[in-house]
Amino acid sequence: MSEQESTNGTCRCGQVRLKVKGRPMMTMACHCTGCQRMTASAFSLSSLYPLEAFEVSGLEPVIGGLHGDLRHFFCPHCMSWMFTRFDGMGPFVNIRSALLDDFGGFRPFIESYTSEKLPWAETPARHSYPQFPPMEDFPSLMAEFAQSGN
Repeated sequence: MSEQESTNGTCRCGQVRLKVKGRPMMTMACHCTGCQRMTASAFSLSSLYPLEAFEVSGLEPVIGGLHGDLRHFFCPHCMSWMFTRFDGMGPFVNIRSALLDDFGGFRPFIESYTSEKLPWAETPARHSYPQFPPMEDFPSLMAEFAQSGN
């Protein structure tokens, strides 16, 4: 996908629509027990985008999950977990990759909270972290991701 192209996505019921412009800044899998419970799966998949490249239309998402620095947004009708904003990361949004059209190309580049992962859960991620990656690692990770063509 070029920097100018956009991709669309929806919640399960289609009443909340997403649009992102350009490529993600990074793709991730999170193995934390919170993500396991919120997805009812082994891990969550997400794609990091600048907030300015992100649009929501249709119904207005509601905040759910635990509150605090992480704000998880859900469709108010079908309750699909759609995206997360993290106050400590600045103007970025972490979108659930599986909601985007043709998300098969969004394989995870990093995986976090491997200390909590299920013993059989494997991803093709290039970088693994036992917790969340240190903030100082993000510039080099994003640069490597941009060069990877992932």
